[in-house]
Amino acid sequence: MIRHTVAFRLRHAPGSAEEREFLTAALALADIPGVRRFEQLRQTSAKNDFRFGFSMEFADQAAYTAYNEHPVHTAFVAERWVAEVEDFLEIDYEPLG
Repeated sequence: MIRHTVAFRLRHAPGSAEEREFLTAALALADIPGVRRFEQLRQTSAKNDFRFGFSMEFADQAAYTAYNEHPVHTAFVAERWVAEVEDFLEIDYEPLG
């Protein structure tokens, strides 16, 4: 299993229509085959400047690779992510043991 996570900060004003539209558009990622347990998260800690996070799981590397190459994902990155995300940190995990 691979857990794909990304913490990010948008260029949009907090609570703006643009922020809501970005988060709504991102829901399409949950429908890509192989994506499990998709979550959109709001940061609650003052320890960093990221406001949001996405988390999802994949059964294996093949499912994760298929997601990364899927046209819905590549279009979202090209059309929304690159233009609207100010900064991000991506981390992918596998369980120990």
